[in-house]
Amino acid sequence: MAGVACMNCGGNELYRTTRPVSAGGGYAPNYLPGLGRWSAEKFYIIVCRGCGLTQWFARHEALDKLPHSSKWERL
Repeated sequence: MAGVACMNCGGNELYRTTRPVSAGGGYAPNYLPGLGRWSAEKFYIIVCRGCGLTQWFARHEALDKLPHSSKWERL
């Protein structure tokens, strides 16, 4: 992720999970309801080492399902 800067502090030491992380299920809330196939969808997490800003990014497979899901409405 060279050349990418944190939108909060401008730092350039960002880290991303190497694999997608589950967006919920079990006792945790489902943060991407209706977008997973049979279980919770997954997303990547990026964190800034400088200020700790953490962002979650849905996978492209989940984004493609948004317009057709009854659990999401377009704003």
